[in-house]
Amino acid sequence: MVDNAKNSKAYESAFDTAMEVFWLTKEYPKEELCSLADQLRTASRSVAVSIREGLVKKPHYRDIFVRHVIDALGFCEETKTWLDFSFECRYLGRDKYGELSRKYDEIRIMLYQSLGRNPRL
Repeated sequence: MVDNAKNSKAYESAFDTAMEVFWLTKEYPKEELCSLADQLRTASRSVAVSIREGLVKKPHYRDIFVRHVIDALGFCEETKTWLDFSFECRYLGRDKYGELSRKYDEIRIMLYQSLGRNPRL
């Protein structure tokens, strides 16, 4: 299915990190389950979904692949914003917040590399 190891690694990392986010958000207060937790889960899952959609189209539709990678980059940043809110609301500790932020930075780097571009941090 996947013809590029970098893209496969990005997908695997995005999927695994989205699952980590899912399990963490199960511990959020009940009043946040339909707002912050749901937004964070949706954004984190969308990173993996966009990567996978792009990968399947890459061999025949390069422009569509690029569009999905760009979407995944946007969802990385959206996820990081929800992580910022989670940290500021004290639902995530500093260590877990830093770990998840770094994981999304790494995914972002892999996505830029899949486009043949040098990522800006």
